[in-house]
Amino acid sequence: MRYSNRYLILPALLSLGACTVGPNYAGPPALGSASGGDGYVRGVSDFAQAEPALADWWTALGDPVLDELEKRALAGNPDLAAARARIGQARAALAVEKAGSKPSVSAMGVAAHVRIPDLGGGSQEGDTATTEQSGGTTSTNIFNLGLNAAWEIDLFGGQRRKDEASRAELAGAEASAQDARVSLTSAVASAYLEYRDRQQRLDLAQAAVKQRKELADFARQRFELGAGTSVEVERAHSALEQARQQVAPLKAQADSYANALAILAGEVPGAVDPLLERPAAIPLPPASIAVGNPADLIQRRPDIRVAERRLAAETARIGVAEAARFPRLSFMGILGIGGSRVEDLTHLDDFTAIAAPMLQWNVLDFGKAKAQVGQAEARRDQAEAMYRGTVLGALRDVEDALAAFRASRETVASLARAEASAARIEELERQRFDLGASGKPAYLEAELAHNAAQQSLTQARAQLTIDFITLQKALGLGWSEAN
Repeated sequence: MRYSNRYLILPALLSLGACTVGPNYAGPPALGSASGGDGYVRGVSDFAQAEPALADWWTALGDPVLDELEKRALAGNPDLAAARARIGQARAALAVEKAGSKPSVSAMGVAAHVRIPDLGGGSQEGDTATTEQSGGTTSTNIFNLGLNAAWEIDLFGGQRRKDEASRAELAGAEASAQDARVSLTSAVASAYLEYRDRQQRLDLAQAAVKQRKELADFARQRFELGAGTSVEVERAHSALEQARQQVAPLKAQADSYANALAILAGEVPGAVDPLLERPAAIPLPPASIAVGNPADLIQRRPDIRVAERRLAAETARIGVAEAARFPRLSFMGILGIGGSRVEDLTHLDDFTAIAAPMLQWNVLDFGKAKAQVGQAEARRDQAEAMYRGTVLGALRDVEDALAAFRASRETVASLARAEASAARIEELERQRFDLGASGKPAYLEAELAHNAAQQSLTQARAQLTIDFITLQKALGLGWSEAN
């Protein structure tokens, strides 16, 4: 009867197989109104509440060159390819964890010569060709072919928690690739707008140089005729050189953005130049901008989902650390054939079979397992703090993007009125010059003023569209489940 308790240990442990230690993940922490309220983004009422286009938002700009650049970047960008490769790594890691919960079987072959002390103190009968005694030792040969099997029972859910963490990591890798797509499409569009801005301003700067040269020539002629002064000539030449100084930087900047677009597309510098050579107007955002329900931002932005899945994974790893503190039950099995001679490998009816359960419990580790649980809990707390920071940063991104876009619209409207006024002044001065009521310098000065107004308006229009792009990125647009 005293032996019966021994046999109760194994069923008792197996009955714990459904137990999974560690905290169950209950979702990310709520952040006040950010968890679902509608009023945490100021000024959102100025925009359409319709759900924004999630994937190809740049098509709303109606620029075929931009569409082509985005297509090439999505197909060839190396950073995006690396993010997609990380999904494959995470998927393989999940498969590894799943396989870890299954029995493993391996083939084994042994050919060994063994020399051990003779503990029996007497002679042994056997085949003297394979077993020898000499000087108090016994030598023998061992030949064996067989299978080894091992299986660890997931008593306390450590393996299940590993699977849970791996699934969260896989979802996080997928969201990370989507976030890379958001960043890439935004970067391509921004670089394209910067290029178009420099291209147009370069044309205007070169026109300004021609106008300043005409004024400088006119000042020299007046001086040679005795109607002007050398000071007027020097002032005109100084203004001409200042106008020339604007050309080189604009050209260098345009080349830099063209190179950036090629690199973003995964191509060598200059590869996209044929697409960009023909001048084109700066694309402007649509009159109505859809931002959707601000409460959906948390579910839409991939970087928030990356942080949330990391939190889920770290929560699951607490269970992995907790399970390591409890007993581990595993089964080992060996099935083989063989003996002390090579011919014994052909005796299929004479085999060796061993089945052995093994219980392990590190009862004295001086607090190591407990400390590992503390590490896992600290990593979970860190992941939770990072999630909160990511959400708050996303809300700030939207706030700033809405404010910047609203300000840019007002700036463009004001500069458009100023440019229209400068155009009317230029036309009036041209008419006065044609009628002989004023000299050519007044007309050229009006042209230069109009040119400056055009440059300011061009820059403001580009900034307006760039702010639109920033808003799309802040809203987490530029990806889809199919990507």
